[in-house]
Amino acid sequence: MSAENSSAGMDPTAVDLVRADGTAGALWQAWTTGERIAALPELLRPRSLAEGFTAQGRLSERAGPSYGWKLAATAPAGQAHIGVDAPLPGALFERFRHSPGDVVPSDDLHMAVAEAEFAFVMGAPVGAGATREELRAAVAAVHGAVELPESRFTDFVAAGAPSLMADAACAGRFVLGPELPGALDLDLAATPTTLQVDDEQAAGSGAAVLGDPWTALAWLADVLPGYGLRLEAGAVVTTGTTTVPMPVHRGARVRASFGDDLGAVEFTLSP
Repeated sequence: MSAENSSAGMDPTAVDLVRADGTAGALWQAWTTGERIAALPELLRPRSLAEGFTAQGRLSERAGPSYGWKLAATAPAGQAHIGVDAPLPGALFERFRHSPGDVVPSDDLHMAVAEAEFAFVMGAPVGAGATREELRAAVAAVHGAVELPESRFTDFVAAGAPSLMADAACAGRFVLGPELPGALDLDLAATPTTLQVDDEQAAGSGAAVLGDPWTALAWLADVLPGYGLRLEAGAVVTTGTTTVPMPVHRGARVRASFGDDLGAVEFTLSP
């Protein structure tokens, strides 16, 4: 991560935790009311990614159980769009979890985009510095997935990386598709993806995700220990969009397909 996050491994002080709790409270009010924040008050605005992650932890206490991680800004265009030089990790919350075929609520759409992603399900914990072989051995399965990211900021581009980190890296609704057979042995960077919303579609591949979704997974495994955490068995990790994000709307039909008929994720948004 960037130098801005060099203090990530430092234990927050009591004052830091009080500040983080205030930050989380302001964000949680936006989460629960549907109101958007132009910017956090200066006294509550995280000054570093480390402070943002501490606030995210306090937000997680309010949002409820999580089951893994999402990575925001794993494509160069996405990083340039929000002014960061590395991805941002955010918790995947059970409250936003959906299954293929669901009618996914659309009354809280603000960013209003869908993203086709490769997601890993961990079979064993893994720490920083894992080799590629160790990382592969720790993964139980690869799935196709669709994320509907969301921000509590009126203009998430202008919010800044620390505030976005506090806001769970634009955590939104998430649909985990079926396991992609044989994907553990595939070159995911070269595996094509297609995202279709109604009659519009975009094509991409795993190469859009830091060059390879496995690279994104390794990045998360390396970064989490700096925050006193690790990538645990059972965690789902969705690694970022493989195509340009596609606009969605109420009632939209969404379908993401992966590889040469490896599998697909389909659902509709509520009208």
